[in-house]
Amino acid sequence: MEDIRAVVIATLKKIAPEVEEQELKDDSPLRSQVDLDSMDWLNFLIALHGSLSIDIPEADYARLITLSDLVDYLKTKI
Repeated sequence: MEDIRAVVIATLKKIAPEVEEQELKDDSPLRSQVDLDSMDWLNFLIALHGSLSIDIPEADYARLITLSDLVDYLKTKI
Protein backbone atom coordinates (compact mmCIF):
# COMPACT_ATOMS: atom_id res chain seq x y z
CA MET A 1 0.00 0.00 0.00
CA GLU A 2 1.26 3.43 -0.91
CA ASP A 3 2.19 5.75 1.88
CA ILE A 4 -1.05 7.52 2.75
CA ARG A 5 0.66 10.81 3.54
CA ALA A 6 2.26 10.85 0.08
CA VAL A 7 -1.12 10.18 -1.55
CA VAL A 8 -2.74 12.97 0.49
CA ILE A 9 -0.05 15.44 -0.55
CA ALA A 10 -0.14 14.36 -4.21
CA THR A 11 -3.91 14.78 -4.21
CA LEU A 12 -3.60 18.16 -2.54
CA LYS A 13 -1.15 19.28 -5.24
CA LYS A 14 -3.79 18.50 -7.87
CA ILE A 15 -6.08 21.04 -6.20
CA ALA A 16 -3.35 23.51 -5.17
CA PRO A 17 -0.27 23.01 -7.39
CA GLU A 18 1.66 25.69 -5.54
CA VAL A 19 1.89 23.50 -2.41
CA GLU A 20 5.44 22.84 -1.23
CA GLU A 21 5.48 19.55 0.69
CA GLN A 22 8.42 20.53 2.90
CA GLU A 23 6.52 23.61 4.10
CA LEU A 24 3.46 21.67 5.30
CA LYS A 25 3.12 21.24 9.05
CA ASP A 26 1.44 18.07 10.25
CA ASP A 27 -0.29 19.72 13.22
CA SER A 28 -1.53 23.01 11.73
CA PRO A 29 -4.90 23.46 10.02
CA LEU A 30 -4.32 22.35 6.45
CA ARG A 31 -6.88 24.64 4.84
CA SER A 32 -5.22 27.75 6.24
CA GLN A 33 -1.71 26.52 5.35
CA VAL A 34 -2.69 26.04 1.73
CA ASP A 35 -5.38 28.75 1.62
CA LEU A 36 -8.18 26.50 0.37
CA ASP A 37 -11.72 27.81 0.27
CA SER A 38 -14.62 25.52 1.12
CA MET A 39 -15.14 24.45 -2.49
CA ASP A 40 -11.45 23.58 -2.95
CA TRP A 41 -11.54 21.64 0.33
CA LEU A 42 -14.59 19.69 -0.83
CA ASN A 43 -12.90 18.96 -4.17
CA PHE A 44 -9.81 17.80 -2.29
CA LEU A 45 -11.81 15.38 -0.12
CA ILE A 46 -13.64 14.06 -3.18
CA ALA A 47 -10.29 13.60 -4.95
CA LEU A 48 -8.99 11.68 -1.92
CA HIS A 49 -11.97 9.38 -2.23
CA GLY A 50 -11.06 8.84 -5.87
CA SER A 51 -7.37 8.26 -5.15
CA LEU A 52 -7.86 5.85 -2.26
CA SER A 53 -11.37 4.47 -2.87
CA ILE A 54 -12.26 5.40 0.70
CA ASP A 55 -15.63 6.92 1.55
CA ILE A 56 -15.38 10.09 3.62
CA PRO A 57 -18.85 10.87 4.95
CA GLU A 58 -19.76 14.54 5.22
CA ALA A 59 -20.31 14.00 8.95
CA ASP A 60 -16.55 13.37 9.30
CA TYR A 61 -15.38 16.51 7.48
CA ALA A 62 -15.17 18.55 10.69
CA ARG A 63 -12.67 16.04 12.15
CA LEU A 64 -10.28 16.46 9.24
CA ILE A 65 -8.38 19.62 10.08
CA THR A 66 -4.67 18.90 10.01
CA LEU A 67 -2.52 16.74 7.76
CA SER A 68 -2.10 14.35 10.69
CA ASP A 69 -5.88 14.19 11.15
CA LEU A 70 -6.32 13.22 7.53
CA VAL A 71 -3.58 10.58 7.52
CA ASP A 72 -4.77 9.03 10.81
CA TYR A 73 -8.40 9.02 9.64
CA LEU A 74 -7.56 7.41 6.30
CA LYS A 75 -5.40 4.76 7.96
CA THR A 76 -8.42 3.64 9.99
CA LYS A 77 -10.49 3.31 6.82
CA ILE A 78 -8.07 1.08 4.90
